[in-house]
Amino acid sequence: MQETQPTKTKKRIPLTNVALLLIGAALIGQLLGFLRTKLVNGNFPAVGPDSTDAYFAAFIIPDFFFYTLAAGVLGVALIPVLADRLQKGDRKGMWEVCASLLNFLSIIMALVAMVIFVFADPLMSQLAHRLTPEQHDNAVTIMRLLALNPLLFTISGILTSVQQTMGRFFFFAIAPLFYNLSIIVSIYVFPCHQVHGVCQAGGLGLKGLGVGAFVGGILQLAVVCFGLIGTRFTWRPKITWRNADFRTVLNQLPPRSLDQGIDQIQTMVETRLASGLGQGVITYYNNAYILQTAPTLLIGTAISTAAFPRLAQRLSQGRPDLFRRDFLRILRFMIWLTIPVAIICYLGRGYLARIIFTTGAPQIALIFGFLAAAIFFRTIYTIVSRWFYAQKDTKTPLFVSMFTIAFNIVATVMLARPSAYGMAGLALSVSLASMIEVLILGVIMVTRDRALLNMPFWGGVGRIVSVGGFSMLAGYIAVKYFPLGLADRGITLGVKLGFIALATFVVHIAVSGLFGLEEARPIFAGIKRIVLMPIKGIATYYDPNK
Repeated sequence: MQETQPTKTKKRIPLTNVALLLIGAALIGQLLGFLRTKLVNGNFPAVGPDSTDAYFAAFIIPDFFFYTLAAGVLGVALIPVLADRLQKGDRKGMWEVCASLLNFLSIIMALVAMVIFVFADPLMSQLAHRLTPEQHDNAVTIMRLLALNPLLFTISGILTSVQQTMGRFFFFAIAPLFYNLSIIVSIYVFPCHQVHGVCQAGGLGLKGLGVGAFVGGILQLAVVCFGLIGTRFTWRPKITWRNADFRTVLNQLPPRSLDQGIDQIQTMVETRLASGLGQGVITYYNNAYILQTAPTLLIGTAISTAAFPRLAQRLSQGRPDLFRRDFLRILRFMIWLTIPVAIICYLGRGYLARIIFTTGAPQIALIFGFLAAAIFFRTIYTIVSRWFYAQKDTKTPLFVSMFTIAFNIVATVMLARPSAYGMAGLALSVSLASMIEVLILGVIMVTRDRALLNMPFWGGVGRIVSVGGFSMLAGYIAVKYFPLGLADRGITLGVKLGFIALATFVVHIAVSGLFGLEEARPIFAGIKRIVLMPIKGIATYYDPNK
């Protein structure tokens, strides 16, 4: 029998610092993502033979395979198993599980790469059936260039799960930055000189973006591999089928894969419907969707990713009381932080659309306005879902997702008709489904753990919602003072949006302090320290005895 020893107690990075690291890296990543999208929009036309519709559509199928077959099991299913092994001091067992999963999924994703490359043409014909022949050709070429990315992302995901379990987040945080940088560089390496919406370039033009994405996937994996230095990670070309933990992860793969796969099916349905609403709609919707996902990644994904290993560890230690306490604190903080962000996004939708699409796109602003509610609920979902995943329950979120996404698809078909809401219907259905999903999961959580119904938490949430009303009023007044002008660009646009955001956040924090919310206390404590901190040398200078 293998002997194991408890791991030596090491000083871990505080959860707050981890969250700040991830939020900072996510912020840089989102800025690069905005820059990438803005440059794509600015250098390639939204309509015509070289429309960016082809670029956005080309990512759907590779993403579908990655999220369906691999992404679901990474992190939320793998980290709790690794946390149990680490708690017991069994690093050899950790490496055995990781190597088995790495080998198993790599074989599957290699086969997927072959399928994408060979059948890219018919797959794109089914996905975006209204693309012109030139757009279709561009989309097929880019999709084939992306064929290996699901494999690269899968390997990166497994290796970063190991690092997160061991308290390492730096390389996990910075690796995606290289992916965006690579696509940005490709815009200039393979430029497009537009003449009547057609790229007149001697190089690859729009197809060059696929090259940038492929190289970016390789760079991301390379950076992740650096994070293994010092972990003594051991890989063996073997799949240990009899390993109980490996089988546990595989058992969680089907429900998580179905959950993620249904999400991607929804995206495919939205893309197909968008292609039927006219040229450029795929581009407009994807631009609005990128704006919507930014706050979710910055707040929800960053904080919940930082918190998840800690939550899983609490349960591994047999401390459900600490698990509940930590979860409620994180959930309440995310609600407090997300409300003003959603308000700013809604009130500043026109400004943000102008930033990401320089020539001005009222279509993007319209779609993004209907996605504002989804920003709040999808951000909260990131931590609510991890309440289940930390308990190794992947089936409940699956069943709830199956229901809400089925609702979303039906609502999208009905609301996105030209005779109904058109392109805005795509966003409206997403917001409705996101709200329903969080509400259902919340009811299930409270049913399973009655202690979640404690008055301090719900009283605090009630006060946070009340504070949100003042924040909305402040943002609305700021918009009236700094309206969006037809000629607003660059610095002027950024300054106006900055003032709106500043007014909203200042009022949100100030009123939170008046309401006695604990989320605002660290901010006021920090301000107090700065204001009252004595400056070195001043006391000596004014000392009459000197």
